[in-house]
Amino acid sequence: MSWESKICWELAQQRASVIRSIREFFYSRNIVEVETPLLSHGTVTDVYLDSFSCQYDFASRSSSKDLFLQTSPEFAMKRLLASGYQSIYQICKAFRHESHGRFHNPEFSILEWYRIDFDHFQLVDELADLLSLTLKCGEAERMTYQQVFLKYLKVDPLTCTNALLKETLSDHKVLGDWIDTEQDKDVLLQVLFSECIENQLGSDVPCFIYNYPASQSALAKLSTDDPRVAERFECYYKGVELANGFNELTDPREQISRFETDNAKRHSLGKKDKPLDRLFLAALEHGLPACAGVAVGIDRLLMLALDKPDIASTMTFNITNA
Repeated sequence: MSWESKICWELAQQRASVIRSIREFFYSRNIVEVETPLLSHGTVTDVYLDSFSCQYDFASRSSSKDLFLQTSPEFAMKRLLASGYQSIYQICKAFRHESHGRFHNPEFSILEWYRIDFDHFQLVDELADLLSLTLKCGEAERMTYQQVFLKYLKVDPLTCTNALLKETLSDHKVLGDWIDTEQDKDVLLQVLFSECIENQLGSDVPCFIYNYPASQSALAKLSTDDPRVAERFECYYKGVELANGFNELTDPREQISRFETDNAKRHSLGKKDKPLDRLFLAALEHGLPACAGVAVGIDRLLMLALDKPDIASTMTFNITNA
């Protein structure tokens, strides 16, 4: 294990230059930078996303509280919007309890912003402008989740059976004993997407995928044109997932129902339930304005902007020598 930084001084300056250009982009559009806590009393209920937790017991062990390191600043930023803030952005650290690798580190940098009275398509346009600035790339292409499955796998993800998905996995040499017993269609779809589609996306220009299945979009509004899908998008460039965005759900009852569904699913998989973020839900009850939001992985963006092979090459220290 080396004590030295993963990046040299020259590269650190290049990194700082990209981040400065991001801040100038938002300043020019009158989107205000904010700061929210890294520690929170609540956390996400996402079935496949786990947060780090710690205990705050400074005053007395009898009043010890579990706190969570944020997986993104989303809930806190929406609380700001509900209290009257206009369009805002944040560049900060986020934490996810997962393995590290080429595109992953348990502690990472995230850019997140919210636009009042935007829908997800308007936000896609704005993100495309930011990518053009930072990555010097061409005009992005756009496809629905359904279209991308039909193009690369000749499977309609909105109508196909689990049996067909399993057959498609086998045809593409994605094997495993778990496949025979898996009953969750979303798991099968996600494995097919990550193993057979993702690395083909955005080879020349960024590619936006939108209209994800409703069951994969816990924080997004359902489409008014097709209730099977939600107003969610992701962006890929050179096989790298860069962004995840939503036309944000504002209905508190629907949001509670989705959180409870997540926890029920966690329970069925032998995972611990996650406490609902009651402060976030109270903000929704007060009233979240119509808005769209997106999160961008800064380290992945820098990896592409600086032409590096992995995110560790853009970080001063990653988990291996933190």
